[in-house]
Order: sequence, then structure tokens, then C-alpha cells
Amino acid sequence: MIPAGKRAAVIRALDDEGIDYVVTDETSGREYTAVAMFPLPTAAVEPVLERLREAGIDESTYTVIVAAETVISRRFEALEDEYEEDAERGGDRISREELQAKADSLASGLGTYVLMTVISAVIATAGLLLDSPATVVGSMVIAPLIGPAMSAAVGTVVDDEEMFRRGVRMQILGVAVAVAAATLFALALRWLALVPPGLDPLELAEVSERLAPNVLVLVVAIGAGVAGIVSLMTGVSATLVGVMIAVALIPPAAAVGIGIAFQIPRLVLGAGVIVAVNVLSINLSALVVLWYEGYRPQRWFREDDARAAFLKRAAVLAVAIAVLSVFLGGVTYESYAVSTAEADIRTAVGDELAALDSNVELLELDIERTGTVPPLETERVSVIVGAPPGSDLTGLADALDGRVEATIGSDVRIEVRIVTVERA
Repeated sequence: MIPAGKRAAVIRALDDEGIDYVVTDETSGREYTAVAMFPLPTAAVEPVLERLREAGIDESTYTVIVAAETVISRRFEALEDEYEEDAERGGDRISREELQAKADSLASGLGTYVLMTVISAVIATAGLLLDSPATVVGSMVIAPLIGPAMSAAVGTVVDDEEMFRRGVRMQILGVAVAVAAATLFALALRWLALVPPGLDPLELAEVSERLAPNVLVLVVAIGAGVAGIVSLMTGVSATLVGVMIAVALIPPAAAVGIGIAFQIPRLVLGAGVIVAVNVLSINLSALVVLWYEGYRPQRWFREDDARAAFLKRAAVLAVAIAVLSVFLGGVTYESYAVSTAEADIRTAVGDELAALDSNVELLELDIERTGTVPPLETERVSVIVGAPPGSDLTGLADALDGRVEATIGSDVRIEVRIVTVERA
């Protein structure tokens, strides 16, 4: 919509850019005198809008951007060639105005957002307790969590404080609702005896993998954040990317609820750290990618405010992630230490048994570690040995004790159980 007094300037700007256009008179009697319609390559949208702002077309007027299926025009082809270098450098990057509009469109209404989050968390909880990966994946498809994370990042780089605050509020609400829904659903299952009595959730593979997060959690979250914002700023459908973001948030939030319902503090802690790290990493990666791609506020004098907000929020996110990464690093190191110790002890026990009697075999090995700060100390090793009938294994425990202590370099308690094995 061209306001009064700006028609000549707008037409001159379009002519200078070599753009095909149609200008029609506006007869509504308001402050607009004409309507201009013109096709643009994706890469040309933002620079042309910038030129039109100089001609007097700003956010106080009406500007509508729609996707065109096909444009047949020699001048349009020339325009595409002109902006081809920008297209190769920026890909299918959309304009700042389109980015804000898409971020707004991803944020569903409060009622729908809460309802879909509750349904997603309940399905994820059921999937975890059923130990069903397919059900857990299904819960991610309907989770509406991509919108708030992307809105917070976009709001920061374009200096839209309301969009940023709404994104942050919705993210906090989403995580809280998911955890609460999972907790209430898991409690209801216990009270109604819909799960086997004495069920230990930690014995379920889908639950136990959220018990001890390691640094690879960061890779998943950062990848989800980058993919989410790239899909948004290129105009690509964000549906599948939304599933990736839900992967990082919904199952661990459901695991937190299960930990609360079944009173398993270490599950609450482990899964809670996953949720926190994922939320922070998704926001940080999306924020950095947007700023790197050159998105800035519409008015140049607001760019300093946007830069200050970006640096402050990125620093806060980075520090929080670094603090939580200490926990992740400890868990990762402990997992490495456990694997290494078990491999060394298993080799030592196997060598000792082979030297003692070739017919004796190791059936099971269990290692108990104690301590509060990784790496934990190996305190007890339980060994189950299979031997033919009549085998004399007197002194086996002492022999294994000496071999294992020499291998790991510390004192341990050895417990040996001998099982008679007959083969026919």
C-alpha cells in the first residue's frame, strides 16, 4: 500500500531495481493512494524492502508477502541472475519481516499449546513405562515445542522484547506442564495398579538411558536448535524439525515425572539435567545462528540494543550450559571409567580361570562402585563361575582377589559363586 505523497518515490525505487510491477489506484478513501504488486526472488525480498523503506514504506503501512508458485517474465529472470550470488551465499533465507511472521505463526494459542503438551507428555510416559520406542517417538510428533524456542531467539536478534518474553514464558510453561502431566499420569498408574507391583523403572531401557546423561546430549540439543532455526529462516517446513526438538525435551521431561512418581531421586536429577541442558542449548544455538546470518532490527538505531541483548543472553546461556556440562562431563568420565574397569577386571578374571582350569568358565561378572564424585572406587566384584562336576576350586577367591587388585591397583572385595555345569 503506497501512502499519499510516496507514489513517485516507490515507482522510482522499483524502476531502479529493474522490477516488474503493477500499480493500481486505491479508492477506499483512506490515506493510501495506490497499491503496488511485484514479484521478487527470495534473496531479493529483504534488500528491496530496505530500499522501499527509504522511499517511505515502513511498518506503519501495509506490506503483504506471499509465495508465488511460478513467475514467467524475462525481467524476473534477469532479477534472479542479479541476486544469484546473494542466493548462493544465503541459500533460501527469508526476510526479517517473514522471519518474525513465521516465528509468530509457530506459537499456538495457550489452550492448544498446553493441551498438546499434556497429551504428548502422557503418551511419552506410557511409552517409557511400556519400554516402547515407537510410542515414545509418536509422542514427539505432536509436541508443540518448536515455536517458543524459535520465538525467543528471533525476538532477541530483531529487538522484539515482547516476542522474546513470550517465547521464554511458553518454554518454561511447556516444560512444567510436561513434567506435571507425566508425574500425575505415572502416579495414577501406580494408584490404580495399572503397572506391575514392584516395577522398577530403571530396569526399562527407555527409562535407564535418561538416567545418566553424557556430553552427547549437547550434540543432540545444539543440532536440534540449529536445524530448527535454519528451517525457520529458509521457509522450509518446520514440522519434522519440531519433532527433533521434541526428542530433546519430551522424553526426559516424562522421565522426570516418572522419577517423582516412583520416588527415584537420581532419575529426577539425571533426566532433569537433560531437560535443562537441552532447553538452554537449543536456545543458544538458534540465537547464535540467527545473529551469524545477519538478522538485525529494522531500525539501525536499535541495533546496539539488540547486540547488547544478544551478548547478555548468549553469555547467560553459555555459562548455564558450562555449569551443567560439569555434571555431564562427570557422568561421561564415570561411564568411561566403568567400561574400562569392567573390561580390565573381566580380562584378569578370564586369564586366572584359564590358568587354573580350561574347563572353568566365567558366567557372570558384577562390579559395585562407591563414592559421590567421579571417578568412583571399585569396592566389590561378584563373580559367578561355571565348573564341571568334581572340580576342585579351593582358593579361587584368593587367587582372583590378587589378580584383580594387581590389575586395578586398589583393594577390592571378591565374592565367588561356583555353579556346577553338566554337559551331555
